Amino acid sequence: PAWLRRLCGQLLSERLMRPSGVQAVVRGIMEGTGAGGTGAEAAAVDWRKCDTVAKILASCPQQCLSLEDYYQLVCPQILDLLHIQDKLTARQFQRVATTTLLTMAKEHPQLAEKHLLQPLLAPLLRCSET
Repeated sequence: PAWLRRLCGQLLSERLMRPSGVQAVVRGIMEGTGAGGTGAEAAAVDWRKCDTVAKILASCPQQCLSLEDYYQLVCPQILDLLHIQDKLTARQFQRVATTTLLTMAKEHPQLAEKHLLQPLLAPLLRCSET
């Protein structure tokens, strides 16, 4: 029903915008991915889930005051997904992070550059300046 979809969307959006909310949402959705089925089957399911999570993360929720505010809250958390230590989890989180980054860069290039690409490339730029 529409009311349930709205409520779930609202709860998901609220969680995403909290500290460590992106990681909690990604963990919740990706939990159990990769188990069962053949290797190729499991990999395809894994990629589809990663793409779906990335689309969710790249979409600004209606509850957010502005797209800029949303990017400011969520982008540092997306970059944090690149630093997960557990190998299996890291692979999934990196897929989600890179797909989200690509989606955001296509949809809103200026905001993605400011909140994702500049922080990601800052160490490299510092090294190249010296």
